[in-house]
Amino acid sequence: MHEKCSDFQSAVDEYLIRHRSVLDIMTKYQEASARVNRAFAKSVTECGCVKVNATKQQIPPDTEYSDLKQFMSSHLSGEPCEHCKDVLTKELGHSLFYLAALCNLSGISLNEVMRQELNTVNTLGFFHLS
Repeated sequence: MHEKCSDFQSAVDEYLIRHRSVLDIMTKYQEASARVNRAFAKSVTECGCVKVNATKQQIPPDTEYSDLKQFMSSHLSGEPCEHCKDVLTKELGHSLFYLAALCNLSGISLNEVMRQELNTVNTLGFFHLS
C-alpha cells in the first residue's frame, strides 16, 4: 500500500501544473469534497438507488459506549448503482488528488498520514472522533 500511496503522490506532484498555489489547492480540495457530497445526494434524489430515512437514533438508556455501534443507523437503504458508484469513485478520486497535493506542499507523506490515523484509530478504538 505504501508504494501505491507514494506513486500516487508523486504523480500528483508531477501532473499538477496550473493550480500549484496553496490557495488554489485548498479551494479545489474543498470543491472536490463538495462534489463528493453532491454525487451522493444525487444517488438519492435523481437516481433513487439509495434512500435516506433519517430519524432520531434509538439508543436504550443503559447502553454501554462499547455497545453503541449496534444501535446506530446509517439512515441509508440500498446502495449506489454502478453508474452512481462510477461517479462517486471519480469524485472521490478528485478529492484524493487535491489531498495529495496539499500533502506535497506541506512535505507530508500521504502514506504517513494514513499510517498515523490508523494507529490513532487502533489505539483509541471506540473513542476515536466520538
